[in-house]
Amino acid sequence: MRDHPTLRPDVLVLQHTLEDGPGYLGQWLDAHGVRWQVCCAEAGEAYPASVRPYRAVAVLGGEWSANDERASLRHAEALIREADALGLPVIGHCLGGQLLARAFGGQVQRLPVPEIGWCPIDIADTALARQWFGATHRPTVYQWHYDNFTTLPVGALPLASSPACAHQAFALGPHLGMQFHIEITPAKIDAWLGHPGPVYPQAIARHPDTVQTPEAMRAATAAHQASSQALAGTIYAAWRTRWRR
Repeated sequence: MRDHPTLRPDVLVLQHTLEDGPGYLGQWLDAHGVRWQVCCAEAGEAYPASVRPYRAVAVLGGEWSANDERASLRHAEALIREADALGLPVIGHCLGGQLLARAFGGQVQRLPVPEIGWCPIDIADTALARQWFGATHRPTVYQWHYDNFTTLPVGALPLASSPACAHQAFALGPHLGMQFHIEITPAKIDAWLGHPGPVYPQAIARHPDTVQTPEAMRAATAAHQASSQALAGTIYAAWRTRWRR
């Protein structure tokens, strides 16, 4: 129930760029009868001054770097810190996970090898990782990133990794930061492949082991989308148990 005109939203969704919308996150929230509000910076929608009215915050991805000097990115980090102070759990997707790390002193840097397409990750064998990801050990998830939270904040616990990216997910108190796009849908992939930007073709040529061609990516989407959405349901349900009462 996005932007219901009379009921106060439970969840605030921060969207940075036009092409990186809520995707499956929005579908999951709707399916569970959750009231939510999305604000898109690139569409000129100002982020709220405070997250106090909400029960939880989700931060989406986008083609920008978390280190870009954009007022909306710094505003997002301030809202993340306020959410932590108020006891609201934040879930960060790709750029959102990077902003979560930066907000508490972590570092985001360019990786030697990008990951674009469907890639397996290794889930840590810990009780906390099982709380967030269930019983899965090596799921295949969707990636499109050149940067990563290479240094985690003090107190953050690593939850997942891949050969090209040491930090695929971390928990910090009630918050979860992910480098991958668990909210991905086939429609989002088609939109991104329609306008992939100038760096993507070069990445295919330079890093064929971690960057998929459009043809390979679409074939992998058919194979992995269902399991990705099942894992997203597990992650979002774990996040919901932490929402402010």
